[in-house]
Amino acid sequence: MDLSNKLNKACFAIRATKTFLTWKSWKMVYYSYFHLVVSYGIIFWGTLPYSNNVFRIQKRIIMNSPKRETCRQLYKQQQILTVYGQCIYSLLMFVVKSREVFSLNSDIHGRNTHYNLNLHFPTTNLKLVQRGVFYSGVKIFNHLPPSIKDYFREPKRLKIKLR
Repeated sequence: MDLSNKLNKACFAIRATKTFLTWKSWKMVYYSYFHLVVSYGIIFWGTLPYSNNVFRIQKRIIMNSPKRETCRQLYKQQQILTVYGQCIYSLLMFVVKSREVFSLNSDIHGRNTHYNLNLHFPTTNLKLVQRGVFYSGVKIFNHLPPSIKDYFREPKRLKIKLR
């Protein structure tokens, strides 16, 4: 069974129960039924165009509105990450958990530059590698503000800062 089928079934179940559940119960059902399926392996498929379909299904669960209407405020209000946000968060957690594999620019050379806290990019020209987990994680980490990058060697504090 592919991911879309599982998520559509979850969407139907969650929307059917949404009217008679309390907010706290609904959120528990959402996290146990939909979020669990989405977060499994998201670092591998989250950067692909396929993730747009998953976002549409998630949007259908969160609000019953026209396709083009924005739901950004509703996600913030309900403290739920979008599929894209979950992908970014999962990639960053992958980078932090396997930090011994990555090297900082300051480890490569001794010069004190503006990009010392950035991770060193692997050299490659292959699009397949550039869309992969390793390269995408480095790219996203390098876009973080320096105040968050300072906690690279302290995973627990970095996780709190990201949230």
